[in-house]
Amino acid sequence: MRLSDLQDKDVIDLKSGQRVGNIIDIKIELDGHISSLILERKRFSKLFSPNDETEIPFDKIAKIGEDVILIKDI
Repeated sequence: MRLSDLQDKDVIDLKSGQRVGNIIDIKIELDGHISSLILERKRFSKLFSPNDETEIPFDKIAKIGEDVILIKDI
């Protein structure tokens, strides 16, 4: 799977059912395993405020589906 494939998927929080953000990057360990996803969270409260980046550890991913990535316990 390529990063571009992951970036096309919606990231959903299992607890709230809401969309969390967009995948902008991943962290990879020296052995080649993905350690975390880097998400960009959109902030709607201020027009010119910077977007927040959030790191989601790979063990918090419940499921990677065809169209969505489900995140648990964030």
